[in-house]
Amino acid sequence: MTTSAEDHAAPAPPRRAALLTGLALTAGTLAAGATAGCSAPRTSRPHDLTTPPAAPSAPPATATRGAPALAPAPRRYPGQPAEITHGPRTHPSRVALTFHGQGDPAVAKAVLGEAEKAGARVTVLAVGTWLDEHPDIARRILDGGHDLGNHTLRHLDINAMTETQAAAEIRGCADRLRRLTGSVGTWFRPSRSPRASPLVQRLAREAGYPHTLSYDVDSLDYTSPGATAVTRKVLAEVRPGSVVSLHFGYAGTVAALPGLLHELDRRGLRAVTTTELLS
Repeated sequence: MTTSAEDHAAPAPPRRAALLTGLALTAGTLAAGATAGCSAPRTSRPHDLTTPPAAPSAPPATATRGAPALAPAPRRYPGQPAEITHGPRTHPSRVALTFHGQGDPAVAKAVLGEAEKAGARVTVLAVGTWLDEHPDIARRILDGGHDLGNHTLRHLDINAMTETQAAAEIRGCADRLRRLTGSVGTWFRPSRSPRASPLVQRLAREAGYPHTLSYDVDSLDYTSPGATAVTRKVLAEVRPGSVVSLHFGYAGTVAALPGLLHELDRRGLRAVTTTELLS
């Protein structure tokens, strides 16, 4: 809020006004914070199920203007169910680490960096409003060789929505992904639930996703139990073909990842994208 004196001050020279505007925009970007994980409790508010926000009309100048279509389209996997919880158990050396994409982008980039140091590739299911706030993250994910998919527009309880509301959540995020990458992304995962209702599965198919993606190992990292607990939980349950649920936005997940990847490697399990797991 400005003071009365500032309200009536003479306009700043054009160069000074431009500098002030740039500083204000930078401060606004740095103020973004982390959000809760998929299974964390959440109190609904009256506006949660109203019409979702429209996608920005154009990407920021520093995002993906002029970029080619980077993300492959979703694929159908014959023999796989409509909702995939794990890959083939017969391939002895592959698992998929999947991340619910929202929260502090610096933490997300740290997770991606740790994975890449170990030669691992992951799957990111991004929240649409997170992509609105951090449009550069989509290209960062794809440039690292990772899968990028749809985790709904606003990360609400999609199974509790009406058909119209749920369709808007799925298509809203798909629109963001298409605008940023040229594709709706390779996967769709429901929000606030490990499983999609039959209605949500149908709506996802109609939006272009032949399968919904679930998981068979929940790291519970969103409860912030500490790196050791996250690693122990995953290693106690992971098997060849497993799909593991993890989250961006939690420092404990970043701390857990090097040890987790080292132990997976020691067991002969390589972290790959979900697309590679099923191919």
